[in-house]
Amino acid sequence: MPNLHATPLPSEIVAPQAAVAPATAVAFLEGPAADAQGAVYFTDIWNNRILRFDSRTLETRVWSADSGRSNGLLFDAQGRLLACEGNEFGLGGRRRITRTTLETGVVEVLTDTFDGVQYNAPNDIAARVNGVIFFTDPCYGDRTTMQMTHESVYRINADGSVDRVLTQPTIQRPNGIALSPDEKTLYVVDSCPVPGGNRKLWAFDLSSDSVPSGQRLVYDFGGGRGGDGMAVDIQGNLYVAAGINHARGPHESTEVPPGIYVFTPQGELRGRIPIPEDVLTNVTFGGDDLKTLYITAGRTLFSIRVTIPGYVVHRRIHS
Repeated sequence: MPNLHATPLPSEIVAPQAAVAPATAVAFLEGPAADAQGAVYFTDIWNNRILRFDSRTLETRVWSADSGRSNGLLFDAQGRLLACEGNEFGLGGRRRITRTTLETGVVEVLTDTFDGVQYNAPNDIAARVNGVIFFTDPCYGDRTTMQMTHESVYRINADGSVDRVLTQPTIQRPNGIALSPDEKTLYVVDSCPVPGGNRKLWAFDLSSDSVPSGQRLVYDFGGGRGGDGMAVDIQGNLYVAAGINHARGPHESTEVPPGIYVFTPQGELRGRIPIPEDVLTNVTFGGDDLKTLYITAGRTLFSIRVTIPGYVVHRRIHS
């Protein structure tokens, strides 16, 4: 593995003279998702809420004061907010996937059990144009609360039925998840923070009926803190939140410094956008032209301008 501390800024991707700057700061942040009006929704897991940052007024307000310990967020193709309600950092985790129509405030529970068993802690989410949803269900919190005997990736079908599509030993602990712009590839971060655990980014071929197959390695972060959330631009490049400055135990090292790691679909590392805060959690594209990268890390929502528009399912921009 190359010396990631020496990885340069991807100059052909980051806009000239651009620098990462705090957009707003709160507590332990995750799951950013930007709407078409310039607002960024993101989760504050410790305080059990969802916040809304208005990029035009620079104001941040509480959008939901009871988020069910939500983690990853995503707007689907119809602009409805999908939420992974988890089970970390305190009580109140509802362990389910919900969908909220912003205009009405109506909340739908898409799934809260599989085969009658409660999920571990839904973590991150991706959606196809046709309404099919994928989500990851690891357990990074109190493992004595697990009812499942596995940590898996699930698919919510257009008819509302749910299938488990990836599990051990194919993956160890699924975290971030994303789709390529042509929806032919499903990317999954496998981040298992135990000695010898996977810190890998996987790709799977995705059939027209949403069945993943043909697992292949995109990148191995080695013994450092591997990937968390990720985003994809319209050219198919992957932007993966990874790394840490201060190891939290013997299960990880500091060989992967915190940043947004930009990879080609083939796994070539194009560069790293350094982020001056632990712990880096997730990333999304926003702005009128989808060229603003929003990053959650520790207590802060960061932003930086880039040169390639992002791919988000509710605002598809073609190159």
